[in-house]
Amino acid sequence: MVTHSKFDFAMSSGLLDSNMRLPQRYKTFTSKSQYQMVLTTIHKLQECGFYWGAITGKEANAMLAVEATGMFLIRDSSDNRHLFALSVKTASGSKNLRIQCDTDSFYLQTDPKNIQSVPHFDCVLKLVHYYMCQSKANTRSGNIYHICSGGEKIPLELIKPLPCNLSTLQHLCRKTVNGHLDVSSKRDQLPHHLKEFLQEYDAPI
Repeated sequence: MVTHSKFDFAMSSGLLDSNMRLPQRYKTFTSKSQYQMVLTTIHKLQECGFYWGAITGKEANAMLAVEATGMFLIRDSSDNRHLFALSVKTASGSKNLRIQCDTDSFYLQTDPKNIQSVPHFDCVLKLVHYYMCQSKANTRSGNIYHICSGGEKIPLELIKPLPCNLSTLQHLCRKTVNGHLDVSSKRDQLPHHLKEFLQEYDAPI
């Protein structure tokens, strides 16, 4: 197994720009492709507007305490074995979920007793968007994902992210474009610099 210290590899690879910050962890990576997946995810998280970085679970809970059910944020995990965590306001208070990372994907293990396979994604934002869509469809389909906490099963609802900064008008427009499937087939008709701008952040959230 090939491992890369993320700090050593980041310094030697030149993949990080001056504004990019890796979570303060000592996680190693099993491959260069896994490391690149994490770097790409971090870049997109820093653009999303609801990645709060190195705040603690306690701080996240305090901020979410006054918010409505379904409000959430992404932050660095307080557990050195993991990179990111999802903090969400539920009907039973604020909960913190580790975002697992394997060789080529991110995923939530929301219910250890669930016999169904857990969906995997190559970006944390894709994971978040998936569960947001599931939350909207829950009342119709009954396909509810649960968090197991303190012996109870709590429905996982991701309704709205808690912003940590104001997004630019350009970024808001980009998210709107990304949210319309009918325009994705027309991207080839756009000027090259606009296509690159959309590719740098391809999430609708």
